Amino acid sequence: MDSTKDKLCGYLNDARENAIYKAEGLAEHLARTPLTPTGTHILGVLHHLAINEYEYFGTCLKRRADDRYVREFIAPHDPDADFLPPADMDAQQLIGLYRKAIAFADEAISDLPLDCPVEVPWWGPAGKTTLDHLLIHALAETSRHAGHLDIIREQLDGRAGWTAQLDLLPGYTAGQWAEQREKLQQLANAFAPDS
Repeated sequence: MDSTKDKLCGYLNDARENAIYKAEGLAEHLARTPLTPTGTHILGVLHHLAINEYEYFGTCLKRRADDRYVREFIAPHDPDADFLPPADMDAQQLIGLYRKAIAFADEAISDLPLDCPVEVPWWGPAGKTTLDHLLIHALAETSRHAGHLDIIREQLDGRAGWTAQLDLLPGYTAGQWAEQREKLQQLANAFAPDS
């Protein structure tokens, strides 16, 4: 048993589950609602994460994706297309695709040692690397996007916290959260240029 590999996979799986938790239970229009000037939305981030799993743990390990949609999608495409899920794929289908991508990735990860050679074509000269580097990158990427999903979901319907079982938030009432936010707003206002 490789404890380093187990730790990396454990943290990666936590971030993956957090991303899924943030995508579950939303009405379709909310899951597709962009909340940033660049169009960041729940299903777009989830689609990107699914494609990432297939590209990093498929393409980079010379494994063929086990999903026809993904195989057609990852053929030469616009790099920003990852964030544009097709209109005919609903939230449940996208969550299913992400879970399928995770299982596909985990199958490869479990079979290979951390020092297994890997080639990431889009990293240029730095692309000749190892599985441990790929796992660290996937963990960082997934955690970063899980953070995006945290913020987006809270703006959409107030869902906050890590998972349904472990929210990692103080047990404030709605009134206490409103008071906290007001204090923060007053502090920000004190630093406004015209104050």
